[in-house]
Amino acid sequence: MTFNDIFKSSFLESVTEYSFIDMLLAMLFACIVGLFIFLVYKKTFSGVMYSEGFAMTMVGLSLVTTLVIMAVTSNVVLSLGMVGALSIVRFRAAIKEPMELVFLFWAIAAGIIIGAGMIPLAVIGSVVIGIILLIFANRKPGHTPYILVLRCRDEQVEAAAMDTMFKLVERSSVKSKTVDENGIELTLELRLKDSGTSFVNRLKALDGVDSAVLVTYNGQYMS
Repeated sequence: MTFNDIFKSSFLESVTEYSFIDMLLAMLFACIVGLFIFLVYKKTFSGVMYSEGFAMTMVGLSLVTTLVIMAVTSNVVLSLGMVGALSIVRFRAAIKEPMELVFLFWAIAAGIIIGAGMIPLAVIGSVVIGIILLIFANRKPGHTPYILVLRCRDEQVEAAAMDTMFKLVERSSVKSKTVDENGIELTLELRLKDSGTSFVNRLKALDGVDSAVLVTYNGQYMS
């Protein structure tokens, strides 16, 4: 078998040819959609550590997926081999936030749709998804839950602190209570009347209150 026989094989002849314009348009739109996903991720990020590398992964995923789908759709044999090759690849990137999965699947889905030639669907669908995520990400919760950790010396101080707190917060409920030789420690869930937290200072100023700690949890971190 000569090199000419290899280049004339039925495998190579079965590959569907893509025009240079088609490939350029597909990669261009994949880049545009990937950048749009990157911007939406940056605008809606609410965690602690923003990773520029993970954000740029959205653009890379869109481009790579588009390239793979264009190759797969050009040849049936190649598509079967690609499925087998991808089945042995394991990705061990740590996902810190549930929303990161949404953006990863969004970038992959956009690349698949663009690689399949359905560019309008990818563009319009991405715009709709981006608008929905921006609207819901910018909504402020009506009542932010707070946790108050209060340490009192005895039962009388606990009663006085609870009476003072009931007048200053909208709603409260006891989550845990620990009693030992050093005093009483209460953990309460609160809903504040406004954004002010000066009532913690008033609680700490009560005679017999050793400490008063207020924390809030927004789904990503304690503050």
